[in-house]
Amino acid sequence: MIQKTNVTEQVVAYYKQQILSGAWKVGEKIPSENRLCAELGVSRPSIRSAIKELTGIGVLESVHGKGTFLIGDILDVQDDTKYKITAQDCLDMEKVLEFRRIVEPEACYLAAVHLTDELLEDLDVSFRTMRENARNSIKFITADLRFHRAISKASGNPLIEKSLNRIFDENFKDHEKMNQIFGYQDGIYYHSMILEAFRKENPERARQIMFDHMQHGMDRLKEMDYTKEQI
Repeated sequence: MIQKTNVTEQVVAYYKQQILSGAWKVGEKIPSENRLCAELGVSRPSIRSAIKELTGIGVLESVHGKGTFLIGDILDVQDDTKYKITAQDCLDMEKVLEFRRIVEPEACYLAAVHLTDELLEDLDVSFRTMRENARNSIKFITADLRFHRAISKASGNPLIEKSLNRIFDENFKDHEKMNQIFGYQDGIYYHSMILEAFRKENPERARQIMFDHMQHGMDRLKEMDYTKEQI
């Protein structure tokens, strides 16, 4: 029987025990509210509060007229803020480029595999805007990031697109400062090569040039001993 202190917490603990022991299996209906009230000696509101709590973390699902079902058995929910990409995470430009070097070449490959006329047009417009604004840092960087955003979207993978766009958003000001230090020619050169690989429908070449683009940025940082404190 359940003790009368912290009743809902105890009911939740009982539910978790049943799940972890395998007594309740994913996909099956758990015992009815009436049965649990009788077995545990608690009120219906306590049972419903426990169900609501476990429904909130994706473990239970109540279906009207049918009962409550176990739909998941992951009970340890992490603090979702722990894994969010923040501005602080993006202060170290070398780490940012390192991440992009890992992710963007594959995004480039996927985008080239699924190449469309719309993507080619978007990349071409972005590149021409970059070239036409080789002395306007804001417009140049905006077009630069539009080029990369288009590729991440065209990869067809929302995880790639969302993670890269988060980094682009957090890192805009740093891109501007780095552009003022590195100049415009490197960006124009690598983007022209990537665009050409897309035009020739060569995914492997697009992937390699994107990797070289990110690696070149990292090499330049090291050559200049450019640290996050300088940003």
